[in-house]
Amino acid sequence: MNKTVVVIGAGAAGLFAAGVAAERGADVTLLEKNGSAGRKLNITGKGRCNLTNNCEFDTLLLNVPQNPRFMYSAFSAFSPQDTMAFFEREGVALKTERGGRVFPVSDRARDITDALVAFAKRGGVRIKKAVALGILSDGERVLGVQTDAGEVLCDCVIVATGGASYPLTGSTGDGYEFAKSCGHTVSKVQGSLVPLVSEKICASAQGLTLKNVTLSVKNEKGKLIFSELGEMLFTHFGMSGPLVLSASAHMRNFDKEKYSISIDLKPGLTPEKLEERILRDIEEKKNKDMHNLLRGFMPASLVAVVLAKAGIDGGVKANSLTREMRRKLRDTMKCLTFEIYGKRPIEEAIITTGGVDVREINPKTMESKKVCGLYFAGEVLDVDAYTGGFNLQIAWSSAYVAGEAAAKNEER
Repeated sequence: MNKTVVVIGAGAAGLFAAGVAAERGADVTLLEKNGSAGRKLNITGKGRCNLTNNCEFDTLLLNVPQNPRFMYSAFSAFSPQDTMAFFEREGVALKTERGGRVFPVSDRARDITDALVAFAKRGGVRIKKAVALGILSDGERVLGVQTDAGEVLCDCVIVATGGASYPLTGSTGDGYEFAKSCGHTVSKVQGSLVPLVSEKICASAQGLTLKNVTLSVKNEKGKLIFSELGEMLFTHFGMSGPLVLSASAHMRNFDKEKYSISIDLKPGLTPEKLEERILRDIEEKKNKDMHNLLRGFMPASLVAVVLAKAGIDGGVKANSLTREMRRKLRDTMKCLTFEIYGKRPIEEAIITTGGVDVREINPKTMESKKVCGLYFAGEVLDVDAYTGGFNLQIAWSSAYVAGEAAAKNEER
């Protein structure tokens, strides 16, 4: 007799888990409270969907700072290469870009969602619009799911509700409550890959995007914990943009540590070469004030910020700059430093860090160690990664083993 499986949440993990379980012969119902599947998936990667990373196994683990060992078995069962093969088999042509990031050739995230929906429906998955209200169990084994439309009885439940980021897409943290009601521990949930709150002076450069700069993060002991070349954005509250989102994933202990960000505005120039250029400009434009002189080095909206950080009056004439002031200006341009006060609200985060304690989950099957027939997949688990497609790979791998295990679940 085929197993009956209910999957809660039609996001990346839910759609894939449902499809895998159905392919393995299970009778599957997929519950989704939104009118359509994959709403969050459709906006990932600015609508392009960085679906995985074309990397080796060791690199994959290195990019999962939170509980990488827990994912070892799942990654072994379904690797990034398996992910790529699956979507190409489903008719989605893929391409690999900088840093191993994998995207659909079409640059359309919706193509990934459509492929998952087609895969699930082909296996006979019933996608039902309903709000899951709780897990039904006898304390030892799953009995079904309570929904706003009544009870749905089943042999197994896969919770794939996502985290608590982007709540408008349906990720409102329901899965954490389901887990708690079944006796699971849920670690502190906070945003990751999220904009950062910094000094008020950032607001004077609001809206400015810097490209080809190096952004570095240090903790209060001066230890370098992140450094990368790329693009960032100043905002009214601090900073955002690709580099900042990536950096935020490394800043995990605001309760215990303080962090600062330094920006090298001229990573292609050594300090010596930069000083030579400053000197040359001063010689050529002796009578210009520093505020106007620096417009040849950087965007106008950043000039006041750099001068303030360097402690130089913008009205000072270029030929009045002392050697000490010139060196201070050079050092500021190579290391424009800001204190970071914290992260923006979780609602603005791309992913969630924290979640269902993985010590209470079987890593080979994603099944609860507390309630038989209860499985978890994707962002609801306390596992997260850096940017580059690694978080979606966690979703695919955990969903694969959960779907496969639920389809053949036997009472312990």
